[in-house]
Amino acid sequence: MFIILLLLIPLCGVLLVSTNMHYPQIVAPTLNQYKTPLKIIKERIGLTSNYNYARYNEENIVYTRNLVIKRLKSMALKTSILTLLVSLVIFALFDFSSNQFQFVQEHHEISSFSFYLGVDGLSIYFVLLTTIIMPISLLSNWTSISHNIRTFLVTILLLETLLLLVFLVLDILLFYIFFESILPPLFILIGSYGSSNRVRASFYLFLYTLLGSLFLLLSIVTMSSIIGTTDFDALYKTNFNYSTQLFLFCGIFIAFAVKTPVIFLNTWLLKAHVESPLSGSIILAGIVLKLSLYGIFRLILPLLPKAYLNCTFLIYLIGVITVVYASISTLRTIDVKELIAYSSVSHAAVYLMGVFSNTIQGIEGGIALGLAHGFVSSGLFICVGGVLYDRSSTRLITYYRGIAQMMPIFSIMLFILCLGNCGAPLTLNFVGELLSLYGAFERLSVLGALASSSIIFSAAYTIYMFNRIAFAGSYSKFFIVNISDINKREFYILLTLVLFTVILGIYPVPVLDGLHYSVSTLIYSVSSHV
Repeated sequence: MFIILLLLIPLCGVLLVSTNMHYPQIVAPTLNQYKTPLKIIKERIGLTSNYNYARYNEENIVYTRNLVIKRLKSMALKTSILTLLVSLVIFALFDFSSNQFQFVQEHHEISSFSFYLGVDGLSIYFVLLTTIIMPISLLSNWTSISHNIRTFLVTILLLETLLLLVFLVLDILLFYIFFESILPPLFILIGSYGSSNRVRASFYLFLYTLLGSLFLLLSIVTMSSIIGTTDFDALYKTNFNYSTQLFLFCGIFIAFAVKTPVIFLNTWLLKAHVESPLSGSIILAGIVLKLSLYGIFRLILPLLPKAYLNCTFLIYLIGVITVVYASISTLRTIDVKELIAYSSVSHAAVYLMGVFSNTIQGIEGGIALGLAHGFVSSGLFICVGGVLYDRSSTRLITYYRGIAQMMPIFSIMLFILCLGNCGAPLTLNFVGELLSLYGAFERLSVLGALASSSIIFSAAYTIYMFNRIAFAGSYSKFFIVNISDINKREFYILLTLVLFTVILGIYPVPVLDGLHYSVSTLIYSVSSHV
């Protein structure tokens, strides 16, 4: 019941926003409210000429349009908040001592296949992350997007529904369908509301990730033809031979390597982040990049253990190269959005190594780091792509200097998020990075030690970025006027993300304790397959 409600609420929001054509009544005075001649009415409201009367009508039209836009935005925001409340109810009622799928909904023979929905101890955290990030993405573009508002709101709510379906479906074929169905809304979001080079970036995102996912489809079709079913429960009870596992692993890993992304497959991410609107960057960094992490838990770890254990060295080598390459690239870039996008690639490589470590600490750390990255990267994008860009219309660090003198509250929020990004203690990033690197070091010591260089690199490029923006001397001479500090809306958005990062960093028990039982079932005994 709760699962269906979780999906129906954003769908109802899509329906309400797309079909709400009612224009509210104008409160300003109109001719019908008076029983006096037209000339007296014009004198009373200051319309002594036809020009002023036409301007008055034009102002009423603008006033009415603003009311409609405000109503549509409020409707979409209330829908996403209601979805968040339902997900919190599911989390409160969830039994973490069970390894079974809970709140299961079964609908048989819908278009020649069965439709299963449910959550377990792994997917519940990704559902919560999705429902937390979506209201924040709506609020982040509350005032900056002024055209095609209805399309923008419908796209965001539809994207929320599709992302929730990815985490809730219990069928491998439906997982692929919804895994790919998020691409058209993202294509519209970036192509319609992005920066100057938005069309090229949207095509990069669409074609690059779609081509990579064709290998995933090939592996899914192979599994379906061998077993005769695409149901998760049935597939978890099967055992493929080693050669089949290697073939399936290659296809699935290529698809998830593009989505993560890793070295040489990250071209689409940089263009998509830099050119997309703020809400698109938040959704990409906070949720879309976690789809590959979730897919590894669903398709690789339980189904293909022998293949991934024998390919661990190759995976770790790719991860280490990605960490070093992305970190060095981050140090040299001057575009703030591109800098945060490169840092996302580096952190993604760390939690990729953690989840392939075949240790409880590494897998739990990978999930914790994924959640922490969702909060921190969203906050950083809001700081640089929302607060600073809306006030200065530039993303180049060269033009910023001494912002702390004019924006003290913003500087404090940015500093806390930067500390989280570089994995400082008392943040959730520290917990996730520590456990991920511990698991990687326990699995392959040399490559795990090399991956630990991400701690130094992340501290270097993050604090270097903060120092150039907030301090670095007197206030920048490129700004003729002083720019204002963050308003209430921006403050509460950033405060929410900072609180999640810090509180879960001080007390990570709600995340780690809930993961223990589910993660322990993903551990494969190495001695049994050697």
